[in-house]
Amino acid sequence: MNNENIKLSIISAIDQYSREITAIGDEILQNPETGFFEENTSRIVRDFFDKENISYQYPLAVTGIKATIKGAHPGPNVCIIGEMDSVKCVGHPYADASGRAHACGHNAQIAAMIGAALGIKKSGIADNMHGSITFFAVPAEEFIELEARKELKNQGKISFFGGKQQLIYEGAFDDVDMAMMIHAQPNEPAGKMYVQGYNLGFVAKNITIHGRAAHGSTPQYGTNALNAAALTILGIHSNRETFTEEDRIRIHPIITKGGDIVNSVPDEVCIETYVRGASPEAIKKGVQALERSVSGASAMIGATFDIETIPGYLPLKENPELSEVFEKNTEYILGKDKTVYGKEITGSTDTGDLSMIMPVIQPSIGGFCGALHSREFEITDKETAYISSAKILALTAADLLTDEATKAKNIISSFKPTLSKQEYINYLEAK
Repeated sequence: MNNENIKLSIISAIDQYSREITAIGDEILQNPETGFFEENTSRIVRDFFDKENISYQYPLAVTGIKATIKGAHPGPNVCIIGEMDSVKCVGHPYADASGRAHACGHNAQIAAMIGAALGIKKSGIADNMHGSITFFAVPAEEFIELEARKELKNQGKISFFGGKQQLIYEGAFDDVDMAMMIHAQPNEPAGKMYVQGYNLGFVAKNITIHGRAAHGSTPQYGTNALNAAALTILGIHSNRETFTEEDRIRIHPIITKGGDIVNSVPDEVCIETYVRGASPEAIKKGVQALERSVSGASAMIGATFDIETIPGYLPLKENPELSEVFEKNTEYILGKDKTVYGKEITGSTDTGDLSMIMPVIQPSIGGFCGALHSREFEITDKETAYISSAKILALTAADLLTDEATKAKNIISSFKPTLSKQEYINYLEAK
């Protein structure tokens, strides 16, 4: 089977099952679940793999599913990822009673992953493949509900709070050579693909400032922890002019506890914040500015403080060679002049962690309106979001593994990891 016939066979198979693919995407949309608790979503994915007789491993990182279609010949393992979790977004049209909603489009990722699996399996192109394709439904990309995740950690169910962090730690990516997924592009209703962009990394900080309680009418006998917190935030603001634009440092604290009762001097105040940056070095600069601000503010007031550090996500480092293969298939499906290069996404993703270890891409596709994580976010073009995404992923995987997997092998041989798996785990454990 030549290259053109392979592509046409995959496209035909996906078109044939477009209703089933769309139905799965919509079912997940209407039943949102947050990270490490995606039980229903996980069941939907497992039911699909069972129906198609595609072997899989479960559970991985509590709810994750890893399925594989093996080619007729040995070779690299290309991974297609779909994230299962939702966010909290009260007021979203598809929010449940707890405010959970797919306001980040992860339901579309699962639909695309399943669609790609159907394209590969039903087309029969595995007979032409040198290698394997892994379809990985992963949990907990959104870094939220940390108290619930702390409880899971206390129960021994997880060691780290990000889904891909946990999967790397468990060894679930040990046999994977490269990975790709497609994210939703916010405020882009047109059928466009955004490639070779970048995300920021971050580390999470929980700060507790300790003062001394006193009656509100006699504050001279107390130490006001809230005043120290206010000075901390002012100190962070005062450092902003020292941050360079290329470092993209973003620090955005909130006060989660400002005191207990209004007629007592606050003796315990809690601040949560992320420190984001374009590189590990930039994040370190931001952390130093934050810690100087806390230390100086506390010293001024006579308070003390504790800082809890939670390892967040590393910056996304997209692989240009893998992206090039993907971009050609984007043009094949969406047409010319539909590709946007180098768009900055200042949010963060644990796909960045994976990109430190292996070749990874995370382009984003249109077919959506509204800002991510907002009640206005919705799918406006399911054909683009679900079906075109599935086709591009499947065609890219096929390109990588046909012709004796020459393209995949070239990408693997030229890739230089930023961190080994063990170095990465050491990084997480050091935080």
